[in-house]
Amino acid sequence: MSSLRVYPITRDLHLYIGLFLSPFVLVFAVSVFFLAHAWLPGGEGQTKKHTVSDVAIPANFEQLKSRELVDAAQTILRQIGVHGEIDFVRQIPRDRRFVLPVKLPGRETSVDLNVATRTATISSRTTGIWDATVFLHKMPGPHNVALRGNSAYIRMWRWLADATVYLLLFLSVSGVYLWTVLKSERRVGVALLIAGAVSLGGLVFALVA
Repeated sequence: MSSLRVYPITRDLHLYIGLFLSPFVLVFAVSVFFLAHAWLPGGEGQTKKHTVSDVAIPANFEQLKSRELVDAAQTILRQIGVHGEIDFVRQIPRDRRFVLPVKLPGRETSVDLNVATRTATISSRTTGIWDATVFLHKMPGPHNVALRGNSAYIRMWRWLADATVYLLLFLSVSGVYLWTVLKSERRVGVALLIAGAVSLGGLVFALVA
């Protein structure tokens, strides 16, 4: 394929992929401010609490571990009408209880499951759109890797986050290509590349020094 054809195709892909990615990049960019300053605008929503009885619990539920336990817990959550990513499982053997923090963008739910009485006490609250951006930024994340992606929501978000990274790499490479083709912009581009490299080098030096 000739360079006369490569340039307009690359330019159009660069433009339209950039427009498609802009909402995802905005989520990651805005959430960085909240993560860096540990602050969220607005207050927390009111906590709502109710109890569900006659919960069907798998016979070997108390003997399960790690991902098998989480997958079994997800079947219980669907039964009681709770949806989201199980953050971790806290088992209280003495009381035959399990505490399950369940998260969705903008909502946090805690399920206190009593195996002995077959009841589930559900507490939920709305955390807001800004907390939702932080949640999406951190998930699925490097923590509790064996448990991550136990809900369809986070599995889908994982694919979208991966796609965002790959497409951003394409935007970077295609941007450099488009810049090299435009001779009039090469001097400015070289200056910006040098400035960016110096800034990155200074930051890395400051962190490791």
